[in-house]
Amino acid sequence: MPSHTKRIRKAVFPVAGLGTRFLPATKAVPKEMLTVVDRPVIQHVVDEARAAGIEHFVFVTGRNKGVIEDHFDMQFELERTLLDRKKTKELEALMADLPKAGQASFTRQQAPLGLGHAVWCARDIVGDEPFALLLPDMLHHGATPCLKDMIEAYEARGGNLIAVAPVPEDQTHQYGIVGVTDTDAKVAGITEMVEKPPAGTAPSNLHITGRYILQPEIFDLLAQQEKGAGGEIQLTDSMIRLMSEQKQPFHAVRFDGTIYDCGSKLGFLAANVAYALDRPDLAPALRAEITRLMS
Repeated sequence: MPSHTKRIRKAVFPVAGLGTRFLPATKAVPKEMLTVVDRPVIQHVVDEARAAGIEHFVFVTGRNKGVIEDHFDMQFELERTLLDRKKTKELEALMADLPKAGQASFTRQQAPLGLGHAVWCARDIVGDEPFALLLPDMLHHGATPCLKDMIEAYEARGGNLIAVAPVPEDQTHQYGIVGVTDTDAKVAGITEMVEKPPAGTAPSNLHITGRYILQPEIFDLLAQQEKGAGGEIQLTDSMIRLMSEQKQPFHAVRFDGTIYDCGSKLGFLAANVAYALDRPDLAPALRAEITRLMS
């Protein structure tokens, strides 16, 4: 790790979104608490962060999101019941998922002003140190946790990093796209960032996948509260300024697994199938059931 590089200890999770695409399911249940197999989406993302060595989990919540805070807290009645019924395996699994005392922080985003605003809301908890940012809608399913690869790249290079993955050329206008020095490299310098470029103008087919490592100077830029696309405070706008005006280096880390957008119904359903097929206790019966349904 370069001598001037601070270790990544904290991760921010923006979980204030309304989840309108999943109504009526999300009328009373936050979209982040919808389950992929038997674990909430947000738990899968926290698992990724923990596997990468993150020590402090910062959740940016909103109204009606109290159940997320409850999920990452002890539930004495449930734990006592499991203990009394000698369900040791289930109790141990619950306790293993809990952050230790003081490892989870929650702050409110009072109005839906965009991803950039949500990140800015975590500024006092993150403080003057680099941090990871994980969008909970995007599940990164692969042999190695995406954030673990990113932290290894950060320890070698420092600066800012963004996870990317290829998309078909005719879909680049739907995503934030980066231009890089080498489109085939696992880690490559970023030369430009464009939010949803017009068809045929994208600098590459590598889209931003919802995993970031950012330096704390991003907060000063977000504090200016400039609205961008959709009338919201966009994170990409401040990252572009961090790269162009402050000359901070940005690198793209290519993710080689599969990404499931659990903010869409199709992505959520596909994630459930993929994660279930990874489970030895479920996979054989699920394959048989899928075969039966397809016939």
